[in-house]
Amino acid sequence: MSIVPNIGIFIILFYLVMAGLSIYCLILFIKLANRGIQALDIYIAEKRNKGL
Repeated sequence: MSIVPNIGIFIILFYLVMAGLSIYCLILFIKLANRGIQALDIYIAEKRNKGL
């Protein structure tokens, strides 16, 4: 009935949750970078067409 043996389970669960959150954040960052690249491409295309 002691808490000490259950700490290992909670640590493993914590690491799994943190790994899942880090993968989710990485996916969100990649999506954000993709949108930024697309916005930059649109901006560059508008500036090139405006100069002509």
